[in-house]
Amino acid sequence: MEKIVVTGATGFIGRYVIGQLSGAGDRNYKIVATSPHPEKAIAAPWYDRVTYVPFDLSEAGSGEDLYRYFGRPDRLIHLAWEGLPNYKSDFHLEVNYPRHLAFLKNMADHGLMDITVTGTCLEYGMQEGCLKEDMETHPHNSYAKAKDLLRASLQALQKDRVFTLKWVRLFYMYGKGQNPNSLLSQLDKVLEQRTPVFNMSGGEQVRDYLPVEKVASCIVQTALQKRVTGVINCCSGRPVRIKDFVQEYLRQKRREVRLNLGYYPYPDYEPMHFWGDTEKLNKIMKDE
Repeated sequence: MEKIVVTGATGFIGRYVIGQLSGAGDRNYKIVATSPHPEKAIAAPWYDRVTYVPFDLSEAGSGEDLYRYFGRPDRLIHLAWEGLPNYKSDFHLEVNYPRHLAFLKNMADHGLMDITVTGTCLEYGMQEGCLKEDMETHPHNSYAKAKDLLRASLQALQKDRVFTLKWVRLFYMYGKGQNPNSLLSQLDKVLEQRTPVFNMSGGEQVRDYLPVEKVASCIVQTALQKRVTGVINCCSGRPVRIKDFVQEYLRQKRREVRLNLGYYPYPDYEPMHFWGDTEKLNKIMKDE
């Protein structure tokens, strides 16, 4: 039986990835879920369908054989990342990058052959338009720089270690359980409190959104195949203005609220207009 380790199992995306893997009755997988939060894992609906192994990535540099610790898995889906949504914090470069590299290198050094890691569209930096995987990266904030550096380090490691690497570059997502500071979480709070006005930016930014359930499906299908590797955009490929996205969300909920456009300034860590190319992702999803 093939064994798959999923880090960040109790996080926003992790809960959906574990749910998809553990709910697929026609698949012959043993799922090992891990995070530093066992209390959250115990409360998760998938807890009884997986093997939960608590682990804090701060211990990745201890020298222990982590591949053996996790039961010599066949695949790893690495979703863990701390310190968000503070994109500008030096924590990402000074703590997260070396910690996550140590963990992944330890796993590869001791025998792991298949690694899937989630990156971010912010690795592209301030480039606008349709972003393709073969474009040069120009990360603009600490979070994006740390992710981009981790990707480059893993690709360099492949010169000395034999393993498959799939770097899933996430764009924007939404769904139940998302960070309360996210756009739709804030909008839901306004709707719940029946506040007549929703304060937001000018709303002219163009973005690329997927529901988290679809994101989880894309991650799982990417991890379970080996034909398409390297950097893979995880996105819809459909550009949408944030203002239109919010209005469509309100229409689907059959709710009304006045949008106070321009209340917040546009973020300075991302470009105004960008979306992702889905050619590589479509090849993966078409095969499934």
